[in-house]
Amino acid sequence: MSSKIHIVGSGLTGATIARLLHDQGHDVSVFERRAQVGGNVHDFVHPSGIRVHSYGPHYFRTNSEAIWAYVQRFGSFFPYRAIVKSFVDGQYENWPISAAYLRRIGAAQYLNTRISSPAALPARNFEAAALQLMPVEVYEKFVKNYTSKQWGIAPRQLSADLVKRFEVHHDDDPHLTPGYRWQGIPADGYAQWMSKMLEGIKVHLGVDYLQQQAFEPATYTVFTGAIDAFFGFDLGRLHYRGQQREHEYLSATACYQPCAQVNNPALENGAHIRTLEWKHLMPTAQQAEIHGTVITRETPFSPQDIDQYEYPFPDRINQQLYQQYRQRAQRIPNLLICGRLGEYRYYDMDQAIGRAMMLVQKQILPSLSANNSRIFSNLSYF
Repeated sequence: MSSKIHIVGSGLTGATIARLLHDQGHDVSVFERRAQVGGNVHDFVHPSGIRVHSYGPHYFRTNSEAIWAYVQRFGSFFPYRAIVKSFVDGQYENWPISAAYLRRIGAAQYLNTRISSPAALPARNFEAAALQLMPVEVYEKFVKNYTSKQWGIAPRQLSADLVKRFEVHHDDDPHLTPGYRWQGIPADGYAQWMSKMLEGIKVHLGVDYLQQQAFEPATYTVFTGAIDAFFGFDLGRLHYRGQQREHEYLSATACYQPCAQVNNPALENGAHIRTLEWKHLMPTAQQAEIHGTVITRETPFSPQDIDQYEYPFPDRINQQLYQQYRQRAQRIPNLLICGRLGEYRYYDMDQAIGRAMMLVQKQILPSLSANNSRIFSNLSYF
């Protein structure tokens, strides 16, 4: 039996859930605050012909054959493996750290560092945890000030859970994530790819679902917006960080930096956290046809506009507030609040898609089946 489903938000989580439920024959409507679909998975073409990712670089990668097959339904991907550098001491260094760099600074003992989880570290804050994982010189030059810029507070005030496993590329592989089987970028861009994902589904753009009450009631609602906004911020606002982006076209410059993303941890080099050069994210043949280059500097800030939310704030106070909202949401029948903003958790693209797939199979479809069973029971006269 077909059910009427409302999906609030057309980012990766909302779009994937909408696609899968539509394919199951359900009556799906998507409501999006912005003027275009895709949430932060969006791009545009600069007049120079360079494709720019509107909300920071999106490097797609996955080890899941099912997820890789799913994303290719909506467009082909050209191979792309990201390289990230950090500008330290006047030169470009690999990030993650290379074995060659550790040997150069006399810290070869850290080559055997293997911590599987931040929870395994007996540390009370990010700084203490980081210093258990890496040499002081690496922390001071690559991590400390970068982290301060990113979150706007001292690293010792952040949760130890923010620490990722200290990774050393023993073979000095410069790629960000060499271990992923499939890596790439949609050949026709993310904007078209997201539009294809929602093709044939009713999408209402420029609609704030929480402010409009004229919708026909839904059997089930999936809300992928900010969970505190759903409740009118009545317990207080969750803290987020976003990025202010300054684009610059350099008409006389063929290449500005050695790779698409260069991190800028040094305070004396400016408030921006990284510089992006978009030509590097295009196929080599297309790059050769471009005149000039486009760079983007990203500077972190604390937004109040929901559309500028990007990174949930990693501290205990915000996690406690989120849990209060979460407990309330779980008591509301036929409602699922999920996704990056709904779960107050950052997801990579493949993680967002994989979780959406799991939620459809393990939570949404069973709920719809139970609802339909109750309907048939109520209609039974014998």
